[in-house]
Amino acid sequence: MSTGAFQLNSRFLMRRLFVLLALLPTTAFANPKETIDLLFAVKSIDETALAPDGRRLAYVEKQHNADRTESRNSFIYVLDDEGAKPRRVTAGKGTAVHAEKHLSWSHDGAQIAFLSDAEKTRQLQLYVTPAAGGSVRKLTSVSGQLARPHWSPDGRTIALLFIEGQTQMAGAVEAAARDEGEVAEKFFEQRILLVDVATGAIRTITPADSYVYEFDWSPDGRQLAYVSAPGSGDNNWWIARLFAVEVESGHVREVFKPATQIAVPRWSPDGRSIAFIQGLMSDEGSTGGDIYLVPAERSTDASPGGGMAKNLTPNRATSPAWMTWLPSGKMVISESVRGRMTVGELDPVSGKIEARWTGAETVGAGGEVSSLALSADGTKSAVIRSSWTQPPEVWSGAVGAWTQRTHVNDALKPAWGRSESIEWTSDGKPVQGWLLYPRDFDAAKRYPMVVSIHGGPASQFKPSWPGAGLNFTALAAEGYFVFFPNPRGSYGQGEAFTAANVKDFGYGDLRDIMTGVDAVLKTAPVDPARLGVGGWSYGGFMTMWTVTQTTRFRAAVAGAGLSNWQSYYGQNLIDQWMIPYFGASVYDAPAVYAKSSPINFIKAVKTPTLIVVGDSDKECPAPQSYEFWHALKTLGVETKFVVYPDEGHHFRQPAHIEDLIVRTIGWFDARLK
Repeated sequence: MSTGAFQLNSRFLMRRLFVLLALLPTTAFANPKETIDLLFAVKSIDETALAPDGRRLAYVEKQHNADRTESRNSFIYVLDDEGAKPRRVTAGKGTAVHAEKHLSWSHDGAQIAFLSDAEKTRQLQLYVTPAAGGSVRKLTSVSGQLARPHWSPDGRTIALLFIEGQTQMAGAVEAAARDEGEVAEKFFEQRILLVDVATGAIRTITPADSYVYEFDWSPDGRQLAYVSAPGSGDNNWWIARLFAVEVESGHVREVFKPATQIAVPRWSPDGRSIAFIQGLMSDEGSTGGDIYLVPAERSTDASPGGGMAKNLTPNRATSPAWMTWLPSGKMVISESVRGRMTVGELDPVSGKIEARWTGAETVGAGGEVSSLALSADGTKSAVIRSSWTQPPEVWSGAVGAWTQRTHVNDALKPAWGRSESIEWTSDGKPVQGWLLYPRDFDAAKRYPMVVSIHGGPASQFKPSWPGAGLNFTALAAEGYFVFFPNPRGSYGQGEAFTAANVKDFGYGDLRDIMTGVDAVLKTAPVDPARLGVGGWSYGGFMTMWTVTQTTRFRAAVAGAGLSNWQSYYGQNLIDQWMIPYFGASVYDAPAVYAKSSPINFIKAVKTPTLIVVGDSDKECPAPQSYEFWHALKTLGVETKFVVYPDEGHHFRQPAHIEDLIVRTIGWFDARLK
């Protein structure tokens, strides 16, 4: 749930109490050392990029330090051809480690651009290196955050995102800076920076009062299409519009004003149109909607779309998540479909989609989660594949005929059981979810089950190898069934399904989840008297909500949750995400917010609930968890509250991650086993 939060001055006053709570003794814990070791052992592959001719590919690998101390270091490797050993590319010296990432191939395949902090920790600069190997050349010496370089078609310029002067990692999931003194809204502008490859000369090209989220070069290199909004980047992605800027003059024009959120702008090969995905999205980077096409040279200030945009995927029972153009004028697209992912080829003229691949796994190339890296002619591709049985590795080849290219995680084997897609009907509509079996499953036994509710709410559970964090897959390694439902509000069944929880948080989606639990009980040996529930972000809210609505669960873990939508609205600075879901601000429609607030039903709670949060969470601020804990404690409901210092919405410190996993397993073990 991209719901970044304004950090109240009261957080500073409560900070010491929070830290003390985190250090209090806990109930008897399990000691799932083998499971935790497996979660930390995986080497993540965050990006892969394919050379235009499809021969070479590059990828970014990241792993935890041996002692599990915090590390943001990452490594770039190049595979020159089939069977070749990985060759490291670095701006540093020898075997020194740095943060090196964000790859981009030049259009002729001769050079690779990338970012590295080789000179100064956490200050990335832009470098280029010959693709075949050779000296690395530094192009920038800026102060601030750089991201996502892309070469111009003629190879003379590299465009990338730039936040001047910002030292902290950008993004709502990162830990917030502490407020002190007079509090005022603070935000940085993210602009497009152009770098001359020959001279290193730089210039910003987009307006100073806007925040750019994504961009794409026109085929002739004379323009850039970009998604942007004025003011705070964390807050205003939900009202961003599509613009184009002329590279030579800097002239900006608005191309399209969307009705909802937009992402993945892609200029057509003939330069006449720009494609993008538009839909109800709760998180930047978690994309789903329909694919639209709009004329590149026209703009409007009229009503959204102005009649100009053409929906290429109307009424599909899927959620397109990514697309790119082929030289033929067709598109390669990826879609979420009932817990699975598909890749197809879309003809924008006829609207027909030819399926190329379908799989029960998570596939991506980095950047957009469901993306592919393609050769210039589209005949070859590279992807990062991951499932509950396969840890992440790079694969390449024709779409759907991939062969494995890396083997960094070959030694890892799943510690959990098999998975099964579950489908059921709720309120007359089909719903889907995944059921993960416990390790060493014995059909003659009955097992406890934990229901894991995803964040978002516009998201979807797909099979994926778990990383270190609050991922309930680990519970299946400890003897639990784990149920991952995709209720209304999720991706995978079209825009109407994704929007079905608007003004209805906690009602229809909870009915979908509970009927799903009933469906599981009919098919698997689950003990109905030993059920647990948990989640993070929107899943944390839904956990808080669930225990106010039913007593079927004997234990709950609410991570980074929301207990009171009314007070929450006043605690955050990215209230723009809430308007599409609630229809208006809390000041104009308080009843809509009140009816979905767990705190208003708090006296019905009987379920023992563990509450966890980072004290610097911008998306789901700690006071929301504090309010829920305070109420449970006052009402005599068994509860514990753990606040992790200096953590944002995504935890970064391995010691905190390990403690979170151990506490979660211990909480469920003590009440469900």
